[in-house]
Amino acid sequence: MKNFDDKDIEKELKIHARGLSIPEGAAEIFISRTLKDAKKSLRNKTIITEKDLERAIIKELKKYNADLAYVYQNHDTII
Repeated sequence: MKNFDDKDIEKELKIHARGLSIPEGAAEIFISRTLKDAKKSLRNKTIITEKDLERAIIKELKKYNADLAYVYQNHDTII
């Protein structure tokens, strides 16, 4: 995947994890695994939209922390 920055997504997820009081070490582990697995699930697609990427991240993130997946999925609507 060439057109997105892992570091930006990782930074955003870490901010959300901190807001949920998830220990930093645990958050780092499952965020890196989430991004790795999301990329792997999308590697056969020719074109990857932002929504494709978001769905893949949410799907993988739910395996580790459903609350963080929810916050990431709804970050633009949560006040």
